[in-house]
Amino acid sequence: MSNDIETKSFKTLLHESFKSDDTEEWLDKYFTRPIGLFFARIWYKLGVTPNTITILSIFLGVAAGVMFAFPDLTHNIIGVILLAFANFCDSTDGQLARLTNQKSMKGRCLDGFAGDVWFVAIYLAIIIRLFNVPMPGTELRWGIWIFVLCAVSGILCHSPQSSLADYYRQIHLLLLKGKEGSELDSYESEHTKAMAVKGKKGAFWDYQFHSNYQHYCKSQERRTPAFQRLRAKATEKFGTLEKLPEPLKKEFITGSRPLMKYTNILTFNSRAITIYITCLLGIPWLYPILEITVGECLYIYMHREHEKLCKHIIAEIEKL
Repeated sequence: MSNDIETKSFKTLLHESFKSDDTEEWLDKYFTRPIGLFFARIWYKLGVTPNTITILSIFLGVAAGVMFAFPDLTHNIIGVILLAFANFCDSTDGQLARLTNQKSMKGRCLDGFAGDVWFVAIYLAIIIRLFNVPMPGTELRWGIWIFVLCAVSGILCHSPQSSLADYYRQIHLLLLKGKEGSELDSYESEHTKAMAVKGKKGAFWDYQFHSNYQHYCKSQERRTPAFQRLRAKATEKFGTLEKLPEPLKKEFITGSRPLMKYTNILTFNSRAITIYITCLLGIPWLYPILEITVGECLYIYMHREHEKLCKHIIAEIEKL
C-alpha cells in the first residue's frame, strides 16, 4: 500500500484515505482532506511518520491558543492560520497512516490527545484574554466567572460530547466496513492489555497507555447502556456485533446515518469555525456558551436517538 502513494492518482488516493462517505464532512472532503493528502505525499517522501506529524500539530495548536489570548485582529488571524495548519496536520497523519498501513491504537490516542491539548490551550487563552475585561453590557469584570464558564464548557460539555460523537462514528464504521474499517475499542480488551503488561520490565509506558485508555472506553460504555446490551446480544447470538444478519445491519446503518451529521458538528470543524468567528469578532465568551447550550442540546438528541435505535435492533434480534 505504501508504494501506492507514489503510483496512484491523487483522486484515487483521496477517496481511499476517507474513512467513509457517511462519516466525512463536506468541508473535509473538499478542503481539509485534499490539502492533508498533498502534505501526506510530501511527508511520505521525506520519511516522516504519522506520529511525528501529530506531535507537530500539538505545537501548532498550542501556538494558535497563544495567539487567541490577544484581543487584536492580527494575532487572532495568525491564530486562525495556525489552528488551520494544526488541523491539516491532524488530517495528514490519519491519511498517511491509513495509506501506508501504519494505523495503531497508540497513534489514534495520540491524535485524540493532540486535539485535547489544542482546546485546553484555547480555553486558557479565552480565560487570560477576558479575565480583566468587563462582561458585555456591564462594568463587572469576568474574573473567576470566565474560568468557571470555560471549565464547565470544556470538562462537562466539550469532552463528553466529542468522545461520544467519536464512539458513535466508530460503531457506524464497524457495521458499514467491518473491523478493518473501524477503531471501536472496549474497556474489557484494554483492561486485559493493561493487566498483561502491568509490572513488566520496560513496559511502564505501555501500561500507562492502556490503563488510561481503558477509562476513556469505560466512560463511553457507561453512557451507552442500550448499545452495550445490543453488543452483548449480538455477540451471544451471532458471535460478534459485525456479524449481525445483513438486513439488521442495513437497518442499523440506515438509522445511524442521519446521526453522523451530529457527530461531525460535535467534533472539530464546527467548533473551530465558531472559535474563528467569535475571536475575530472580539466576543470569545460566546464560544463556551454555545458549547454549553447548542452543543449540549445536540448531544442529548444524538444520544437519545442512538439509544432508541439500539433498543429497536435488540427487539428485532429477539424476534429471530
